[in-house]
Amino acid sequence: MNKKILRLAIPNIVSNITIPLLGMVDLALMGHLDSVNYIGAIALGAMIFNFLYWGFGFLRMGTSGFTAQAYGRRSMPDSIHTLARALLIAFMGALLLILLQYPIEKLTFWLISSEPEVEQLARSYFYIRIWAAPATIGIYALIGWYVGMQNTRFPMFMAILINLVNIGLNILFVFGLNMKSDGVALGTLLAQYSGLFFGLFLFRKYYGKLLKHFKRESLRNISILKEFMTVNKDIFIRTLCIIIVFTFFTSSSAAVNKHILAVNTVLLQLFFVYSYFVDGFAYAAEALTGKYFGAQDAVLLKKSVKKLFAWGLGIAVVFSAVYGFGWRPVIWLLTDNTNVINAAGEFSIWIGLMPLLAFASFLWDGIYIGATASVQMRNSMLIATLVVFFPVFYILRPYFGNHALWIALLAFLLTRGIAQYFMANRAVFSKVLSKRV
Repeated sequence: MNKKILRLAIPNIVSNITIPLLGMVDLALMGHLDSVNYIGAIALGAMIFNFLYWGFGFLRMGTSGFTAQAYGRRSMPDSIHTLARALLIAFMGALLLILLQYPIEKLTFWLISSEPEVEQLARSYFYIRIWAAPATIGIYALIGWYVGMQNTRFPMFMAILINLVNIGLNILFVFGLNMKSDGVALGTLLAQYSGLFFGLFLFRKYYGKLLKHFKRESLRNISILKEFMTVNKDIFIRTLCIIIVFTFFTSSSAAVNKHILAVNTVLLQLFFVYSYFVDGFAYAAEALTGKYFGAQDAVLLKKSVKKLFAWGLGIAVVFSAVYGFGWRPVIWLLTDNTNVINAAGEFSIWIGLMPLLAFASFLWDGIYIGATASVQMRNSMLIATLVVFFPVFYILRPYFGNHALWIALLAFLLTRGIAQYFMANRAVFSKVLSKRV
């Protein structure tokens, strides 16, 4: 079982780790320019697109769960139709974002409080990067399908290509053409399209034979489409809660001052490095849970869950040790701004505790997605957001300031893991056992 987990997890780790590394490169490029405003602009711009694109994260997760279960049943027609539905929804959603870009921009900067210089740079960033929407959301659908098909190598190849292209273009545009934050936006746009076309090329070359199972009328099957959209609706609500929490985190940081925004942004990058790393095992959980759930194999399902948590705990201990004792040299890689580095030390304890308190929530998400147990996943997220995150922040803020924001975030992550643990038997395991009787 460990070999199966690592075979799925390692390519996902490579894929995922390139995402925060790219963010770190972007921060490093901006952090070594002549103004802290560029860090703030990238932070706000990234926050906007996190809100927009994470909203479509349901597409990757829902596609992964349904595809993995179809793979477990050995039903290739169901698999190919899942991909077709996902891509159709992806491109329709992307078109909607492009058509609504002006009101989205106006609403966003009406809601966000920031300094005028930072806001102006962020607006320019937004109007460039919004045109990457079809590629970005289409990639979600493709990656979800590949993971469900137990193929994590192709998402890894796509991620490596996207990020190499992105880093190369960002360096060219920022330093070669002096485009600064606009250069980062343009580099991201072009890199996303390179990844989409490469992903479609891989599908055509290695999975093209599955197109013989495609029936257009299957896309009009109301009952299947309803099930697909119901699960994705719940995952969307779950993802929306994450978006709200992290958007609130960034906007609250910006409302204090640009220095707190810069400090929190840099520290949050360390969390994202960890989160994308452990998400590699969450993706493995999606693939294995979906496979064994579809095949109705309760024994292997439980065995895989135990092994996944052993790996997750080990990774959390390592990251907590590195962040707890080595935060200063790691942050120095992102910025040489002495004020930012010194101020980060006051809040570094929270980033050191984060991996130990958060790892369970990531793994349970993968398990729930594989079992398409979307209702319980949604409910646990609503509890963590509405009952824990916001009350904790507003109660503690008068006494602890920016520390309250970090404490609320940790409480949010811990609550998710605890709630999903208590819901797991009913949401996942009992369904497999009942079907085997």
